[in-house]
Amino acid sequence: MIQRIHAKALVHFDAIRRYGSIRQAARQLHMSSSALNRQLLELESQIGAPLFERLSSGLRLTPSGEVLARHVIHVLQDAQRLELELQALQGLHSGHVELVTVEALTHAFVPAILKQMAQHHPGVSTSVRIAGSSKAAEAVEDGSADVAIGFVHQRRPGLRQLAVAPFDLGAVVPPTHPLASRETVTFAQCAQYPLVLPTPEISIFQALDPLLRAHPQPLQVIMQTSSFELVKQMACQGRGVAFLNQLGIEDELRRKSLVHLPLKKTQPSLLGIYVRAGRSLPPAIDRFCRLAAQQMEQGQAS
Repeated sequence: MIQRIHAKALVHFDAIRRYGSIRQAARQLHMSSSALNRQLLELESQIGAPLFERLSSGLRLTPSGEVLARHVIHVLQDAQRLELELQALQGLHSGHVELVTVEALTHAFVPAILKQMAQHHPGVSTSVRIAGSSKAAEAVEDGSADVAIGFVHQRRPGLRQLAVAPFDLGAVVPPTHPLASRETVTFAQCAQYPLVLPTPEISIFQALDPLLRAHPQPLQVIMQTSSFELVKQMACQGRGVAFLNQLGIEDELRRKSLVHLPLKKTQPSLLGIYVRAGRSLPPAIDRFCRLAAQQMEQGQAS
């Protein structure tokens, strides 16, 4: 029978899980490595099984550790929600949002949300990390982020989708490019010119992959990169045809330094806002997600 586990032990276990190292976790917790290691050994004794594999590269969760980790994520996030709801009852305006999102959204989409949060909820702080859509989803599932905004192609049972909106995938070229006068283009038409392609971990690559595989001729790929900013700059310079949706190139489209041509025979990119399934959202996170959904609707309409 497992004894009652002290809340502090759960916090310390979670720190070890997140940092993958007793030494780094101890530094963040402002305690000695030996004390933290003793607490971990005591917790493993209570559980009746090892919680981490000790590897040369660091610590890795055992199956028992993964079960406890899922419980700890729920407990700690619910405790945060309770604390913030109690603060709200006392008239306090505070909270924190851990966002992980794709690079393209940091140009205009996310700054617009942060501006609204700062104007109406100045006591709420925000951390923003950049990752591919799949990694962003994983961060919410494992509890290291509160909200993911990205292009998740497959539904994941560990996530709850709060909002979703389609954005057309298109070829992106400067107005002087031979394709620029068209209203839409096919991939075959784009393939007549040098191409700038995303790497496989980028969600746009998944939409392009069937077209790449089906194209019968060798492609002139001058660059393949995971950097959204580099793709955009290569397109602006006319170095090659790039493939993006309208997000992240809002200024260039407005100034007409780039043209976005919807790509035929591709499904729209579905931008979604995701939180962990089953989680009751603290007020600050709930408000952030609502503002993000409003911004998504405005971006779709523009």
